[in-house]
Amino acid sequence: MKNKKIIAAIFASMLMLVVCFIAFDSFAQAQTDSAMMKDCCMMKDGKMMKMKDGKTMPMDKPMTMKNGTKCMTNGACVMKDGKKMMMKEGQCMDMNGKMGECPMMKDCVMMKDGKMMEMKDGKTMPMGKNMTMKNGTKCMTNGEYIMKDGTKMKMKEGQGMDMNGMMSK
Repeated sequence: MKNKKIIAAIFASMLMLVVCFIAFDSFAQAQTDSAMMKDCCMMKDGKMMKMKDGKTMPMDKPMTMKNGTKCMTNGACVMKDGKKMMMKEGQCMDMNGKMGECPMMKDCVMMKDGKMMEMKDGKTMPMGKNMTMKNGTKCMTNGEYIMKDGTKMKMKEGQGMDMNGMMSK
């Protein structure tokens, strides 16, 4: 009788562990998805651009970030404390006011609204043909990708892959 209780307890513990791993994986995927398509403003080819809902367009008016930083259409940014700085080529600022290199400026493919999209030179367009990445991964227009070792997988919403074949974090 004690053995059955011990086995049941071990089984229940293992089941809980599996559920925790699945929940963590879902949370991590949601974080990755939102990071790939983050709204921001960026300096591209000497012009200020904004990324909104996965679309890149010229910045036509100043943007105020959640931390109070205001970015102007000429690339000048004024922090909440009054400190001024000028955006450099390839830099971006997310809507929280965090400055960094702009991952959205890198050429890549991504799943957006159930369709495969290609980001090329800062422009997003439907992926017109299957592509082979530098590491040999083949990416299909239906969202499937085949790794060099033959492993087949399907891209999830918001997930992306750079031209080297590396998946978004």
